[in-house]
Amino acid sequence: MTPQPVILVGPTGAGKTAAALDLAQRVPLEIISVDSALVYRGMDIGTAKPSAAEQAAVPHHLIDILDPLESYSAAQFVRDAKRLVAEIQSRGKLPLLVGGTMLYVKALCDGLSELPASTPEVRAAVDQEAAERGWPAMHAELARVDPVTAERLHATDAQRIQRALEVYRVTGRPLSDWHAQAPKEPGVDWPLISIETEDRAWLHQRLDARFDAMLDAGLVDEVRALRQRGDLSLELPSMRCVGYRQVWEALDEADPPALGPLRDKAQAATRQLAKRQITWLRSMPRRQVIDARREGAAERIEAWLKAAGLA
Repeated sequence: MTPQPVILVGPTGAGKTAAALDLAQRVPLEIISVDSALVYRGMDIGTAKPSAAEQAAVPHHLIDILDPLESYSAAQFVRDAKRLVAEIQSRGKLPLLVGGTMLYVKALCDGLSELPASTPEVRAAVDQEAAERGWPAMHAELARVDPVTAERLHATDAQRIQRALEVYRVTGRPLSDWHAQAPKEPGVDWPLISIETEDRAWLHQRLDARFDAMLDAGLVDEVRALRQRGDLSLELPSMRCVGYRQVWEALDEADPPALGPLRDKAQAATRQLAKRQITWLRSMPRRQVIDARREGAAERIEAWLKAAGLA
């Protein structure tokens, strides 16, 4: 029987990676990353990228496939993920898609709508306005013309605010309307398992401790090395990743940076990311929820897979 693909999601810091690696000791599988930051080479510490040993123990895909100067879209992810699923199935293994980039998950499950092509002139105009007014002001404008899209975006998510405003200005229709139309490419109904918790304090403690561990592991040096390349900036999707943006901005102010304010800003941004991910997850009622606070997540996932005839 051809192994059925399974999607394992959850907010950042909930334990997806550990559960996936543990499950790989029980079920023959390969992991497809569903993470918009793990695609970048040279961004290891701040992305909590699986170690070389972990990647050697279990085959991983869509990790270290791009230079930070490049960009990667949801459409590219969907194409790559479907191709990799077929390849992994041909090897008789279960394709396990693991990550928390919910835009990728939504594109995969709901299908891709046909969106208008990029218009460089309009995009440049949006960028110019943002330079003068700031991205929070552009986000406020988006909230007036497309409240549905604005609701799911952070006020500093420049890339997605830019795209949403571009679509509205070019077509006169909100991006949310385009997403709501019948998809050009149909979605998938693969099983969706989510590791999550209602205990925000527990999750926040884990996130705070993880960022402290990243600082101890050399995150500032990692970002400093990326800055020294000379061809990267905060306008790029890679450098807008949570953690990297905050360290970059702190280095703009002082080098070495003041760690106290840096820690506060990064931890707050990480909590906001987790909140947005949880909001996305709650819009997916078909997901099977695994309690992140209970021990033995992999055992419970394995038991569910077996009960569903998937392992």
